[in-house]
Amino acid sequence: MSEPTKIEKGDEHDPEGLGLHSHLSQIGEVQDTETPTYDAVFGEITEGGPNYRNVGFLGTVALMMKTQIGLGVLSIPAAFDALGLVPGVICLCAIAVITTWSDYVVGTFKLRHREVYGIDDAGGLMFGRLGKEVFGAVFCLYWVFVSGSGMLSLSIALNAVSTHGTCTAVFLAIAFVVGFSLASIRTLGRITWIAWVGLVCILTSIFIVTIAVGIQDRPAAAPSSEETPVWVSDYKIVNNPSFTSAIKAVSTLAFAYAGTPAFFAVVSEMREPQYYTQAMLICQTGVTTIYVTIGIVVYYYCGSYVASPVLGSAGIIVKKVSYGFALPGLIATTTLVTHIPAKHIFLRLLRNTHHLTANTLTHKLVWFASTFTVAIVAYIIASAIPVFDSLISLIGALLGTFMMFQPMGCMWLYDNWARKTTEQGWAWWRWAGMVCWSVFVVLAGFFLMVGGTYGSVVGIIEDYEAAEGGSAAWSCADNSNSV
Repeated sequence: MSEPTKIEKGDEHDPEGLGLHSHLSQIGEVQDTETPTYDAVFGEITEGGPNYRNVGFLGTVALMMKTQIGLGVLSIPAAFDALGLVPGVICLCAIAVITTWSDYVVGTFKLRHREVYGIDDAGGLMFGRLGKEVFGAVFCLYWVFVSGSGMLSLSIALNAVSTHGTCTAVFLAIAFVVGFSLASIRTLGRITWIAWVGLVCILTSIFIVTIAVGIQDRPAAAPSSEETPVWVSDYKIVNNPSFTSAIKAVSTLAFAYAGTPAFFAVVSEMREPQYYTQAMLICQTGVTTIYVTIGIVVYYYCGSYVASPVLGSAGIIVKKVSYGFALPGLIATTTLVTHIPAKHIFLRLLRNTHHLTANTLTHKLVWFASTFTVAIVAYIIASAIPVFDSLISLIGALLGTFMMFQPMGCMWLYDNWARKTTEQGWAWWRWAGMVCWSVFVVLAGFFLMVGGTYGSVVGIIEDYEAAEGGSAAWSCADNSNSV
């Protein structure tokens, strides 16, 4: 087990104990002085091999926003329908605050412990070998499940655009091939352009639907004009859901911010990680603004007839157009969420060897084997749980909360617990308040994990019992009509 960074409190030049490789700027931002030609994780960065420290500031913002704005946003209006408009917005903003703090802790923890690449390394520092293996296993499972949901969303989009042109299983196979091929690009720096294209496309598609539901007479799933000549949205300011429905909806909202575990990989591949916090704040502010706007507007106009994914809410023509624009965005999401766990496996296998940053045959074989393994398991998951809403809530509850709540609370306590004997006066009370906050984040994460998993499993069982509209495993039915 690695030793924690040694710190000396009371040093005016290093008040946070960040060590010899960092210093604080005038605005309190952690500054990185480590040359990008050598990295504590990747070792020597050579001209002949892949450059794993080549993500710029704008690229960082794009990667962060694309990991956040992907699949979770497509279910936010449906979550508002379960909770009611006001409780939905409150829960969304509460999750935004917690995850923004968690994202901040990721950056500070990385800069204090340069040898950390992923959340498994952080687990190893805090809890030894057992922590490393548990955190690593959950991390891989989480992203593989997210990759599966990405492939599932691609099959829904292809069904929608083609009007169910062929068996859904074929579209899932196409999603697997596309995801595997693009995720095999070896560095995040070279994937940045895909993130930019994907971000623009997914936002365009969502705003098309948002505008369409506002100008149309009624959403696609609402009763026809013959049945109800004058249709009025049945949105609810406050709903009265069952515990199962409520916790499932909260888990869905949590998944909308579940890009947090990927931020370790992003900051690790930044050229200038001292700008991580600024990039993260831009990301979180933009993401939350978009989520609240889309959630309120779409739910206000659609009410209980909102679709999940939301792109199917405004009728056949808008559905085709919006999914057409969304396809590059969904491809970008699938690429990123397949690449991240593959990179984790790749590093575990080749770390501390010369093969990691050299273009050797071993390097290439291990990389492609890691990517293929993640992609094929994700494909199996997408085929076995083909109901988008249920899969999203299950991932958010069972694995997402464990990746973005509990570890960050523990990470702050690990780095700051020793301050209990050095802080005095107001500084001690501030430290005590942060201890209480960290403990709250950990406990909230466990509550959401247990309760949300229960609610999601109940929902999946109900979907299988209904077995309509493509909800059965390995079905050829049109899954774009099941929402």
